[in-house]
Amino acid sequence: MEESFEPNLSQEDESNDLFDSLPAKEQDKYLGDIHAKITSLTWNGTILKLEGYSYIEGITLKNYSDIRKNLLLINEEGEHLRFVLEDIVVSEIKCDKIDSKYNWAGFKGTINFAKSAESKPLLPGKYQTYIELEYIKNNQVLIARKTPLGDIRRFLKNDFHSSQMEYFSAKNQIVSNLMVTYDVNSKSMLLESIKIRSINPSLLYGDIKNKTKPPGRIYRLFRSIVFQILYLLFHIFPVNSKRILFASDSRAEIGGNQKFVYEEMISRNLDFDYKFMFKENSFVKKSPIEIMKLAYYCATSRFILLEENYPMISPLTIRKNADLVQLWHGAGAFKKFGYSRMGQPGGPKINSKDHRNYTKAVVSTKNVATHYAESFDIDKDTIYPLGVPRTDIFFDEEYKEQKRNELYEQYPFLKGKKVILFAPTFRGRGRKEAHYPMEYLNFEKLYENLKDEYVFLFKFHFIILNKVTIPYQYSDFFYDFTDYREVNDLLLIADLLITDYSSICFEYSLLDRPMLFFAYDVEEYISKRGFYYEYQSFIPGNLVKTNNEMIDKIVNKDFAEEKIKPFRDYFFDYQDGKASKRVVDRIILNENDEE
Repeated sequence: MEESFEPNLSQEDESNDLFDSLPAKEQDKYLGDIHAKITSLTWNGTILKLEGYSYIEGITLKNYSDIRKNLLLINEEGEHLRFVLEDIVVSEIKCDKIDSKYNWAGFKGTINFAKSAESKPLLPGKYQTYIELEYIKNNQVLIARKTPLGDIRRFLKNDFHSSQMEYFSAKNQIVSNLMVTYDVNSKSMLLESIKIRSINPSLLYGDIKNKTKPPGRIYRLFRSIVFQILYLLFHIFPVNSKRILFASDSRAEIGGNQKFVYEEMISRNLDFDYKFMFKENSFVKKSPIEIMKLAYYCATSRFILLEENYPMISPLTIRKNADLVQLWHGAGAFKKFGYSRMGQPGGPKINSKDHRNYTKAVVSTKNVATHYAESFDIDKDTIYPLGVPRTDIFFDEEYKEQKRNELYEQYPFLKGKKVILFAPTFRGRGRKEAHYPMEYLNFEKLYENLKDEYVFLFKFHFIILNKVTIPYQYSDFFYDFTDYREVNDLLLIADLLITDYSSICFEYSLLDRPMLFFAYDVEEYISKRGFYYEYQSFIPGNLVKTNNEMIDKIVNKDFAEEKIKPFRDYFFDYQDGKASKRVVDRIILNENDEE
């Protein structure tokens, strides 16, 4: 008679070797109940954070590699969506004592449902939620079980949570509502995604904020081919050695570096014929007269001064006795731009004409000349490290005092508190998808921890499509200054700058004040965008990825301020407030003497 074999799978066993030796169809009957509990569950907008534990009686969890835990979503069609949870030891969570053989039963996870489906919001539908356990051996799933999350109403205010999910791309902008409730039937959390808006911005002229109509065929022809023909025809007129054209397709009036150079020339009573061609943005139509004037001024001006890319001017061949000068709006060199991004998503095409016709470009230091020459695809000898004109205000004590007083008078709530200026760059590859994911900011935590000492000012990039919505109960702490154009004036009243990948850190370093770099997506951003310098060693302050880290650094005044001076000295050859003077002397007057 053949002797039967019953494995000893008692609680004293310290390994699963005996269990693993059984045929798969025999294993399940020796397993006990599944134990699971959610010990913490919090929502910040669309971002879920949860902790808990889960294990199956009979399978020891001495090694974290033996098990995988997922948050499992199943929709009404039976489709599965999994989010891998991080395995942690149970001692890291608040729970009742668990047998040491299940040491790795703990888990935690952070899931952003605004980016859950290939970086898009959770697809429309209702989703039952489970904690799924997968017992793994030799990279094979031997056992998989799921269990509901239990009654999660104690973690929800008024038994529900709702938030808006947004997605921005050049061909799809989606807004959906996320509703979170408790489902009595499944004894678990129920998610519902409801799409409320979906548009294709590629069908729009400009971006969703733009109110102008798309140009007709005749206008497009006049703006491009006719404009270039007019430019050549106007070569019959000589270059006016006293004419200077200030032009921009992103400002309604002169500002930034152009304004400082202009005011320097006016203050010295220099005898020049100043011309101005400005438009709020490139989607606002120019009249035929304006196009003719632009062609005429470009053809007859001794100097054309720009501060950013100007596509209409890019195809022009600049006359031998004239200069197209790029003053550029950014200081230093941080994230790659222009032809440094050729071949990358959002980078220029190899046959693009943008930037390549500059005869001179002004930068903050000789240390970045090579980067700008590559970015503009121009000769390094045409790069002039004279400083950034608009930074002159940081050395003008009278101006700083006057501007601070003006801001305090206009915004009395700034008085008596330290000012945090939050000025990140946008996400997305251009105007049609520029946005900032607001869900990564925890308004409640920031308010509760910082409100007594600080006020918090938002200064988002002017092209972002979404807007920050400040909850009314925090409106005495958070303020939106996005529409305040001159960010350098705001730097004068800021006690702390929080940014991420923006070149604003260069200007702020001249004030020798602390900075934090809130870069929740740093790994993804670096891999997709690229930098001229290694990010972590480059930034003149501490990197923080979460709201908790940000708050901790602020409360403890941990800003790594020792990084500021070497950063500033590397990226600014001059720190004297005379950049505008040098630009006028060297570029306009062609004087070679340097102070």
